[in-house]
Amino acid sequence: MDLSFGSEYTIFREEVQDFIENNKEKQPSRGATGGKEALAWQKILIENGFHSRTIPKEYGGYGAEPDIIKSRIISEEFSKAQLNTGMGGQGISMLTPVLLEMGTEEQKQQFVKATIQGELVWCQGYSEPGAGSDLASLSTKAVLDGDDWVINGQKIWTSTAHLADWIFCLVRTEPDAPKHQGISFLLFRMDTPGIEIRPLVDMTGAANFNEVFFTDVRVPKDQIVGQRGQGWSVANAILGHERGSLAPPDAAQSRLNGIIRLMQTETIGGEKLIDNAIFRDRLMKIQGRVLALSFNDMRLLSARINKTQDTKLAGMIVKLTGTELRHELEALAIDVMGEIGLSYGDNPYTRGNGSWQYSYMFYLGLIIGGGTSQIQKNIISERGLDMPKEPKVAAK
Repeated sequence: MDLSFGSEYTIFREEVQDFIENNKEKQPSRGATGGKEALAWQKILIENGFHSRTIPKEYGGYGAEPDIIKSRIISEEFSKAQLNTGMGGQGISMLTPVLLEMGTEEQKQQFVKATIQGELVWCQGYSEPGAGSDLASLSTKAVLDGDDWVINGQKIWTSTAHLADWIFCLVRTEPDAPKHQGISFLLFRMDTPGIEIRPLVDMTGAANFNEVFFTDVRVPKDQIVGQRGQGWSVANAILGHERGSLAPPDAAQSRLNGIIRLMQTETIGGEKLIDNAIFRDRLMKIQGRVLALSFNDMRLLSARINKTQDTKLAGMIVKLTGTELRHELEALAIDVMGEIGLSYGDNPYTRGNGSWQYSYMFYLGLIIGGGTSQIQKNIISERGLDMPKEPKVAAK
């Protein structure tokens, strides 16, 4: 049985390897998420087809035809080389594909290129203090006044709001409509008068989240995606991309490779951890789950081309399995390091600049954020497996 991809893909893999060898010194330093070096690296990746590969050239992408095998080869080689895969985030991973599908031509021209090249940073205005898991209960309102929407209300857990240039935001524009039908999807600048941002420090010690307050914020009426009052369909499309981007298998594979290297150098009682049966067993179990996540990802990629495939359930499991896997993966690395695994911050003994400890806590948060694991299990059981909904307590 020949399981090779064929000569065309062998040549392509060699091209990817050549790119990595010739350009690896140009990647931004570890931990750099912005600035000139990150922007320059992003441009190099796009120009060579290793980022935004299938986004049309007229919108700033590389313009290649979808090819799941080439996408997999790129992921594999970048992971092996521990090469920076470029920028991600809410604008690139979530908003861009939805604008390409649902946005106007003017919106595509205005936002897509600048977003994928890292020139525009976005945040997501979804959750509110009284509307988290039940997002459709949101109460931030927008009233049309002449040529402007006037927005009043509050959002919470708004990632990167303190860094963002723009926000894509759900607001209630039809107060008398059923809650899922009275929502609109607006785009507006974060320096618009009337916006106040209050950082929220999480368990990593960083302010990754924010509260955002809107007081008479005026937004041009044409900065809406989709139809007025029909923003829930746009929101659901965004959520689909969000849940798939929170713990991608390529990143999990890269971190797994890092653990393997760590286990080849860390020792206990003079024995390398890679030779310790207990730790090696834990590693192999996680390795199997990473492979399963990767194969599921290939199924989803294939379905984008072959529209006849039913991947509803395959898509639903990604967020649940991916975030829990990443948390366990980072936990293994901490255990491998022993007492050094407890170090944090500017401790000189940390490995990998403390990224293992930071990611361990970050992914514990992501098990909750973007739809808790409990909510994800309900979605999988009710919508994916057609199991009966849990009974609701009758109101007194």
